[in-house]
Amino acid sequence: MIEILAPILIGLVYVMLNSLIPEPHRRPFNAVLVGGAGAAYLSGGALGPWELVFCAVLTYVAFRGLGSWTFIGLGWLLHTGWDIVHHLKGHPILPFAHGSSFGCAICDPVIAIWCFTGGRSVFTALRPRRVGAPPPGVLR
Repeated sequence: MIEILAPILIGLVYVMLNSLIPEPHRRPFNAVLVGGAGAAYLSGGALGPWELVFCAVLTYVAFRGLGSWTFIGLGWLLHTGWDIVHHLKGHPILPFAHGSSFGCAICDPVIAIWCFTGGRSVFTALRPRRVGAPPPGVLR
């Protein structure tokens, strides 16, 4: 049970910490992180040249993520698939932690869902609004 709950909590903590980063910096920061996630398995080389192909694909997706939360979410879902492949092959993201790729495959979709919703600050969304005030993120 902890193998599933801990990665979900890690994903939620990631979302909360990123919510502290003000826009317009939040999206580019997350694009850089998803690009780095593409290189996470390079040192293991479990899939040979496919590791380089995946890194190149996720680099492109991260570049597109500089202007689109949808691409950042897509990047996290692509990384989820790569986590699953590595888990099934027995080459985890952290060589000393056998279930690390499995955990990453659970954590990444939590982040992707947040990205697909626009990567909004959870703190702004939870803050009570004044009557007649525009929705969060809308300027008058």
